Amino acid sequence: MNNNIPDLIAHEIPIMESFYTIQGEGFHAGKPAYFIRTGGCDVGCHWCDVKASWEAKSHPKFSVSTLVKMANEYPAKIVVITGGEPLMYDLSPLTRLLKASDKNTHIETSGVYPLTGNWDWICFSPKKFKNPREVFYECSDELKLVIYHKSDLDWAIEHSKKMNPNAKWLLQPEWSKQEEILPLIIAFVKENPGWAISLQTHKFMNIP
Repeated sequence: MNNNIPDLIAHEIPIMESFYTIQGEGFHAGKPAYFIRTGGCDVGCHWCDVKASWEAKSHPKFSVSTLVKMANEYPAKIVVITGGEPLMYDLSPLTRLLKASDKNTHIETSGVYPLTGNWDWICFSPKKFKNPREVFYECSDELKLVIYHKSDLDWAIEHSKKMNPNAKWLLQPEWSKQEEILPLIIAFVKENPGWAISLQTHKFMNIP
C-alpha cells in the first residue's frame, strides 16, 4: 500500500468531462451515477460517439482529490470511470480515494491496457480495432459488445467463450445503425438466452 498520501491525492489524470446522470447502458442501466470521462484513446473505433476524447493533450488534468471531491457533491454511490480509454492511466490512486469515500467504483474499458485500480464492477467492451488483454476475460463482471455489422454477432460469440462463468453478456446496437441492427440482436438473443440486450437509453432520454 502506498503510504505517501500527498502523492496519492495529487496524482493527476487528463479529464474530458465529469457529470452526474443516469447510467444509460449496460447491466446497471437506469441507476444514478457520477461519470468521470478521461481524455485519451488510441483504439480508433470509427463509429465512436466521443471522438473529442481521443487526444489526451486537449484536456486539462485534474488531481484525484479534486475528482473525488466533485463526485462527493452528489448522492449516488456509483462512480463510473470511462473514456476515451481510462486504463491508459494508473487508476489505483483514484479508486483508493473513491473507496475511502464509500463510493462503488465502476469502469468501462476496451481492455487493451493493463488493469489498475480496485473495482466493484468491470464492464469489458472489446473492439475489433485493437486486441484486448487476456486478463479481462477472467476478471470482468460484464461483457458488452457493440454490434455494427451482422458478422459482429459471430465475433461476440468467440469473446463469450473466453469469459469467466459469472460474467453478464450484453449486445448493444451501434447507435447510427440501430434500426438495422436491433432486429438482428433481438432475434439472436431469443435464440441464445445467455445474452441480454443493452440499449443507449440515455440517448432516448436526452441526457448525458
